[in-house]
Amino acid sequence: MIGFSNESGYIGYSEEVIANVVGLSTMECYGVVGMASKNASDGFWELMKTEHLSKGVKINSKNDELNIELFVVVQYGTKISVIANNIIQKVKYNVENYTGLKVNSVTVNVQGVRV
Repeated sequence: MIGFSNESGYIGYSEEVIANVVGLSTMECYGVVGMASKNASDGFWELMKTEHLSKGVKINSKNDELNIELFVVVQYGTKISVIANNIIQKVKYNVENYTGLKVNSVTVNVQGVRV
């Protein structure tokens, strides 16, 4: 459970809730084809369906700050650095505004390019 305390009490979020916010925010960005889940056993990635976007997200919480790592597939012919920067800005903004949690870092891993 990741959360924070205020004058009224404690607010906690499961990692899956935060991962879903991250996944949906990422999918709103231009040039993103989808979220990818890396299969560690064989090194291949697979495209996640909308209901499983959280599987392409890793969240670490340290000192009440989030470190977010996500895995994406981008569209061929788009500038990857621009897409990654847009994802970082959108994810940070949405997570901080929707949850009230502080985002320390967002790491975008491009797992593939799709035509």
